[in-house]
Amino acid sequence: MEKKDFLSKEEKIWFNIFNNLSLIYSEEVFKANFSYIKKPYKIEKGIFFILVENEFIKQKMYNIYLNTIEEISKKYTNEKISFKFITYDDEIIQKDKNKKDLKEKKTINDNKTKESIFSKNCNCVNLNNNYIFENFVEGESNFFALKMARKIAESDDICINPLYIFGSVGLGKTHLLHSIGNFIISNKPHKKILYTKADDFVEDFTNQVRKENMDFFKNKYRNIDVFLVDDIQMMSEAKRTQIEFFKIFDYLNLNKKQIVITSDKPITELNNIMERLTNRFKAGLIVDIKKPDSKHCLDILKKKIFEFKDFKNKFGQDILEFISYNFCDNIREMEGALLRILNYSQIYNLKIDLKNTRESLEPLLKNRTVFSNDHLCSNRIQKIVSDFFNINKEELKNKKRHNKYTLPRHIAIYLMKIFGEITFKQISLFLNRKYSSILKSFKKIETKIKENNDLKKSVEMILKKINNQRD
Repeated sequence: MEKKDFLSKEEKIWFNIFNNLSLIYSEEVFKANFSYIKKPYKIEKGIFFILVENEFIKQKMYNIYLNTIEEISKKYTNEKISFKFITYDDEIIQKDKNKKDLKEKKTINDNKTKESIFSKNCNCVNLNNNYIFENFVEGESNFFALKMARKIAESDDICINPLYIFGSVGLGKTHLLHSIGNFIISNKPHKKILYTKADDFVEDFTNQVRKENMDFFKNKYRNIDVFLVDDIQMMSEAKRTQIEFFKIFDYLNLNKKQIVITSDKPITELNNIMERLTNRFKAGLIVDIKKPDSKHCLDILKKKIFEFKDFKNKFGQDILEFISYNFCDNIREMEGALLRILNYSQIYNLKIDLKNTRESLEPLLKNRTVFSNDHLCSNRIQKIVSDFFNINKEELKNKKRHNKYTLPRHIAIYLMKIFGEITFKQISLFLNRKYSSILKSFKKIETKIKENNDLKKSVEMILKKINNQRD
């Protein structure tokens, strides 16, 4: 008789999930993450409570493995079930009245797991489990940086050292840094990873010097496989720390250990960082992350909204464009603005429309050039017209007189006026043209539409697209 014949219906489901996981993941990954979870801690009302050894692994289960577990479960039951990951510190276990039973349940995590790979690799707890490659939104501004980060994370060889990622604040450098670490932890759990902010490194060095505990400091930063350093510019002027960092850098590099560094400045602008350090940085690969364009910003917002199941269908295109235009220079601020809108609408029980969005963001919009309703409408019309005629939106604003550009430009002016109810003066500002030129173009295309039936149909088709997008 097979072992699973002695299991309850629910336990059989987990038994099958467990076996599937062993086939899907490498032996190394499975051993580190799943091998000790022979059965659920308990099952209540369709909820499988899965006991894991610490908070770090708990968050990793939710962020990385939960979707796979849910998909596998569908193969073995049509009933609605869910999975909740818990640790010994969680309230559900603390409230367990039967202490003897609790002790027995703890045996699923035997003494061997206390010396598991992740326990030994304690430095990896510095990583933020929410930052993974899967939720990093790719765009033209970060394409190369993302590909190089993935290459480093996936490669077993040290082909680039160091990787130096720079760009303005809030564009995703830290996200990429943590993604590298989280990918390696999941796929190469024997690797020891240490993530640190440069200012934390300075503080750590200062404290250990004061305690006369430099042997501990050196062992901590040398006994690793991957060194992830955030905001290296924060180490400027800390001369003694830079000397020690240089020694650690050289030691790791000579021993073929991976180093990744981020900064908000290119290497040439790293003031008060010693030259022999910057020369080491230049010997690696330098990649930058630029500010995202409007399309990329919209993609990021849509991805972020998708995380909030109750709100993903409540944001119109005009709202997204409004947030994108006003906060696109800093992704972190843009995501913060989105969270403020969500919470504001919940607390005050408001519909998420443009008026309430502007009201909720009012404190954040001070000293900013705010994207107006007219600008939103103008921007939408320009985009739809340029797409219809297969030209770039910016080409509507150029001075070329070829019919390829003049006809779309005139139609855009016409639609902005009759559909958007935008003044000629505003249209002239949006298209960077003289008021008299805008007025002349409007009259000209208005006459043509009345006389040319094909042109009239084209305008009606564009107008339909505008209306559909607004809905």
